[in-house]
Amino acid sequence: MQEYADRLPDSLAGVADDLEREFERQLVETSTLAFRVAYSVLRQREDAEDVAQEAFVKAHRNFRQLRAPGSFRSWLVRITWRLAIDRQRANRRRANRDLEHARLAPAAVTADPAVLNERAALVWQAIDALPDKLRLTIVLAGIEGHDVREVAQLLKLPEGTVKSRLFLARERMKESLKWTIDPRR
Repeated sequence: MQEYADRLPDSLAGVADDLEREFERQLVETSTLAFRVAYSVLRQREDAEDVAQEAFVKAHRNFRQLRAPGSFRSWLVRITWRLAIDRQRANRRRANRDLEHARLAPAAVTADPAVLNERAALVWQAIDALPDKLRLTIVLAGIEGHDVREVAQLLKLPEGTVKSRLFLARERMKESLKWTIDPRR
């Protein structure tokens, strides 16, 4: 930051320094606030620490846009709250996906690791064989755990297009895996 400030005219460098000092002052006053807010949502220390850190980074990046420095606390709470809710949703999606996988494939949980590795390799071969637009959609939805709306936003596509691509990707994968995976294993 200082290297950029050195290149600015004196009046602008002073403004940048003032903003930096103001942010640091606000940060000292609210040092535990972000953690407490995140912990109240997540109830896990590690996740709360990660979210608090992410909130401080986001606040620092956008501090110039804060119109009233007196509203820093409420602004930081809103940032932290949104990030914590996003993390909680991601954790829930991940847990639901893991539970669903365990429910649908109870034999796979206790299966031989070599068989599981072979099946995973076959699935990834099927994914890699998909056209780029289908592969990206199936990876975002099926592996990363984003819902249709989120995938549509990420790819800047209509939700119907995402649903169509997911259907096509799944059908192609099902067809390509039909003869390669023996259900009796």
